[in-house]
Amino acid sequence: MEVNPLCPQLPIFDLGAYLSASERSSPDMVALCEALARCLHETSALVIRDPRVHEADNKRFLSTMERYFSQSEEAKLQDVRPELHHQVGATPGGVEKPRFLKDAALQARAAALPPESRPVPVPGADVKWRFFWRAGPRPEETSYAELNAPAVIPAAFPDWADVMDAWAEHMLRALRTVADMAALGLGLEPQSLSRLLNHAPHLLAPTGTDLLRHGRPGAVFAGYHADLNFLTIHGRARFPGLRIWLRSGERVEVRVPQDCLLLQVGKQLEWVTGGHLRAGYHEVVWTEALEAALEAAKKAHRCFELGEADAAGPGASRHDGALAPGPLWRVSSTLFGHAASDAVLRPLGVFGTPQALREYPPTPAGEQVRQELEAIALKV
Repeated sequence: MEVNPLCPQLPIFDLGAYLSASERSSPDMVALCEALARCLHETSALVIRDPRVHEADNKRFLSTMERYFSQSEEAKLQDVRPELHHQVGATPGGVEKPRFLKDAALQARAAALPPESRPVPVPGADVKWRFFWRAGPRPEETSYAELNAPAVIPAAFPDWADVMDAWAEHMLRALRTVADMAALGLGLEPQSLSRLLNHAPHLLAPTGTDLLRHGRPGAVFAGYHADLNFLTIHGRARFPGLRIWLRSGERVEVRVPQDCLLLQVGKQLEWVTGGHLRAGYHEVVWTEALEAALEAAKKAHRCFELGEADAAGPGASRHDGALAPGPLWRVSSTLFGHAASDAVLRPLGVFGTPQALREYPPTPAGEQVRQELEAIALKV
């Protein structure tokens, strides 16, 4: 574990020591995993460095998604599947509604925070676009077929499947390792958490927000919410704006160092730990750091248009021999790791107390997802 120079509240956990350990139940490894579990308990988030994942992998994925989201709305609408609850393909901006809008308990939770830590008021549905790409093998038989539907491949991207699958494989591998480390650190049976991830409806779920259209003070790109799945994992975004809430109620603007990944606890992991780990609340909004990054990106565009290629800056990419800045969209490289749809969520091991079982009764993961999708207006 090392200090995160960009976000001290979230130390960096290097998975290399665990992956290379000859005895993963040694005192040193147990201590590392206990520290990791403690960080998840206190912050609902985690920053990791996985030696199997490189920044170049993240950049390739982000560049592909920037090109996708920069297409015309007409082209992207060909990839929308509302009949499948938007669980594959594209979800347009204005469709996904933060649960905050109609959840009185969530509104009360936000109102109880100190004024300086409250979320930005949610004006309505999220303006962000999203694309869902299924990741990993699906079950041969399931009671939740709509959550395990065939993938959508955009017409203009012949290398789409290769790019998506490569990034998804990196994310799932890291996520499984963290699940195993968390199980050890929490005193649960080995692989009791990662086992739930087998044949699950994992979704690569990048978001895209047009900063030229929506970038202004007070803008909310993704309203205050917690994720419905097991664990969420992201690479580093090119534009800031993500803010999370620690268990203490402190609001933190997340900054992820290069070659690192960010994880957040979802509601399914909260369920199986009986609330010991809490789903992490977060929002994506206009911030001063985002404004500065956008101005720098605009300058890169102006330099390119004037022929000053050398001044276009580090955010530029090379196309046809010319240096061109990337599109002005805020894109995330998010993957939602899920529990298998037919797995029954219940507090495990030491967390299976009578009180926890009352608060988190045995529930099929697929049913939990259906209920959550209905609450955020993705279920039709």
